Amino acid sequence: MPGVVDKVIELFLGSKHEREMKRLAPLVAAINAREPEVQKQSDEQLKARIAAIRQEIQNAIYPLPENAIERRKHVQAVLDQYLVEVFAIVREAARRTLNMRHFDVQLIGGIVLHEGKIAEMKTGEGKTLVATLPVVLNALSGRGVHVVTVNDYLARRDAEWMGTIYKFLGLTVGCIQNQMGDAERQEAYRADITYGTNNEFGFDYLRDNMKFELEAMVQRGHVYAIVDEVDSILIDEARTPLIISGPSELSVDLYYQVDRIIPKLVRGEEIRDKYGNKSTTGDYVVDEKAHTATLTEEGVDKLESWLKLDNMYAPENYHLVHYVENALKAHVLYKRDREYVVRDGQVVIVDEFTGRLMFGRRYSEGLHQAIEAKEGVKVQQESITYATITLQNYFRMYHKLAGMTGTAATEAEEFYKIYGLDVVVIPTHRPMIRQDLDDLIYKTEEGKFRAVAKDIEENYRKGRPVLVGTTSIEKSERLSQLLARRGVPHQVLNAKHHEKEAMIVAQAGRPGAVTVATNMAGRGTDIILGGNLAGLDISQEQWQKDHDLVVS
Repeated sequence: MPGVVDKVIELFLGSKHEREMKRLAPLVAAINAREPEVQKQSDEQLKARIAAIRQEIQNAIYPLPENAIERRKHVQAVLDQYLVEVFAIVREAARRTLNMRHFDVQLIGGIVLHEGKIAEMKTGEGKTLVATLPVVLNALSGRGVHVVTVNDYLARRDAEWMGTIYKFLGLTVGCIQNQMGDAERQEAYRADITYGTNNEFGFDYLRDNMKFELEAMVQRGHVYAIVDEVDSILIDEARTPLIISGPSELSVDLYYQVDRIIPKLVRGEEIRDKYGNKSTTGDYVVDEKAHTATLTEEGVDKLESWLKLDNMYAPENYHLVHYVENALKAHVLYKRDREYVVRDGQVVIVDEFTGRLMFGRRYSEGLHQAIEAKEGVKVQQESITYATITLQNYFRMYHKLAGMTGTAATEAEEFYKIYGLDVVVIPTHRPMIRQDLDDLIYKTEEGKFRAVAKDIEENYRKGRPVLVGTTSIEKSERLSQLLARRGVPHQVLNAKHHEKEAMIVAQAGRPGAVTVATNMAGRGTDIILGGNLAGLDISQEQWQKDHDLVVS
């Protein structure tokens, strides 16, 4: 009865997270004790000490043990010896360069990340700054550290922003961006610290595996990665395959032919009689939960008649099944402005997790071509897969993996089962005063949207800022129409311009501001109640009034 045992342990020793805090408290005290000594040193002395520690660490870890488990233990043990001093130096470097000093809870977060665990830190607790502590310590091994973010803008912003600390200490920093060539990527990966998105790291690995010469490869191994928004990348998108493909020689004419007959099919449903026996009506049935559409016998008969076939499933006709199934999916499962949009005569996928447009990405195995035929745009040639990997399998290659997020405890079991990662809840620097209300469930989506719009209007009339998260472009535009009818001015972020989004979301805390965003728009931006003074043309006194108004 593990549940009872856990409760007994909690009663006498406190919760798992409380025990973790007690375990880490002496390390935090030791780092704080070092602070006066570190503050006395000049900039040059701090840089020289980091260079000396780097040499000491590299002398101690090489030669590396051949056994992978022993190697990880050995490297971790060496780095642990320098944790207190390096963290104290990084904290001082942050104070001198950015005028930001790590709080004690941020030191705890840094230790947790160094130990290869997931730090759950609430929004606004400074995850970006926390990462600098383990990043510097692990970079001193000379084997490279990867910091993984959710979009190119955040990767570039954080590399430049936190790069001030790294460069102050004599470390090099690189940033992978979507449009870079191989030479620039090689240079970025050779740096002590490399920032980039999960997709860029994954695709670089696939491209490296297709190269014929070692010198042409851009990555130099997978030693240590810190993943920001770890729940989104390692759980939500874990099974999403990254695919490198090229065009095949198959004709696209059949896509147009099949597309013309699919709309004639009639949707049916699966029914059971009183004895539990299943039967179907119509030409096809849809399982929304499994995201599948299946032809009924009646549907198959109709298609065989229209296509002038004796047996659609005969070996000589089986290639047609591929076209029919994709055309059916395209018409009944994939909706415009939900799964994809049409831009400049092209079908562009909408990322289901971020709401962002995925230019250059295509559905595989003929589905994209079927959607192009449905939308009446030019059908591109079908593609052949050359290389593929899931994000889950890619990140499991790292010797040490860590992550940060605001919500990980709910998926703690999954993190441990799949990646062997423990989740540690980091306390907030100040007590939480936010109220989290219970969910409201509505019978219909229409009823839910009306209630949301009414709630937004009431808060807007009171001068309260409102930030609304939606799961798709379609839903954000639907809500926007409802708000417009109610005369509520608002901003809609459809996840197309990261930089613009970040600026708008930064001001989402202004009095009366209403911001409707897809679920990842502006992620990584600190929303300050009253608005971000740096982006506003108002005085400090006026900002303070706005801040007090919102907080009240």
